[in-house]
Amino acid sequence: MKKLLVIFLSFMVWSCSSDKKVDHQIIDVKKASKSPNIDGKDMDDCWNKAEWLAMDQNWLGNAYTYKDFSGRYKLSWDESALYILAEITDDVLYDQYGDPLKLWWDDDCVEVFIDEDNSGGPHQFSHNAFAYHIALDGNVVDLAPDELPRLYNDHITSVRTTNGQTSTWEIAVKIYDDSYVDGEENSPKNLEINKKVGFAIAYCDNDGSKERENFIGSVFVPGEDKNQGYKDANIFGTLVLLE
Repeated sequence: MKKLLVIFLSFMVWSCSSDKKVDHQIIDVKKASKSPNIDGKDMDDCWNKAEWLAMDQNWLGNAYTYKDFSGRYKLSWDESALYILAEITDDVLYDQYGDPLKLWWDDDCVEVFIDEDNSGGPHQFSHNAFAYHIALDGNVVDLAPDELPRLYNDHITSVRTTNGQTSTWEIAVKIYDDSYVDGEENSPKNLEINKKVGFAIAYCDNDGSKERENFIGSVFVPGEDKNQGYKDANIFGTLVLLE
């Protein structure tokens, strides 16, 4: 009960001062002693040492069943990247658009939200933060400052393996700050101990409809409109990178 009260009060403060991010869903992330081999498997040592975290917040759509979807994830890092292992159980994998830049959010995909300096704030048409949509075929899409979608395949390396209805996504994310300029040469940030990174992860689930049926995320979002991650980095949780 005390923990729930603390969470509620934190979000009350956030809702009253939405111009400044309040750290919430703080997650300590252990450093990998060796970079994982991105092969869609969970055999690397860093995954044995990381705990599973829930992806269970229904941001969009009607209530879903456990048979329709369940998701969880693990995190690790080193100087060059943030690493994610996501386990997604989805009864139907659906990819209706061959063009990766067309209505990408209505296909099944994993979405990774990154705010390099954990500053929060708007980012829909800026690189204050990134909302990477990772498609079933591995293409990575986000909106650019010119309000058009672009591929950011060089930011993320991912491999998905599927066994029955369960897919394992292994993902390496290079972290870029808000100085990133599309079409120019940009360098990712080197990560270091005690750095804070704004973060959330979600899954767009579509079982065959024209539009996605659910959008399930990792962080609680207050209010009725919970589909805020693509434009507001204040809703992101906070990762603390530890040894």
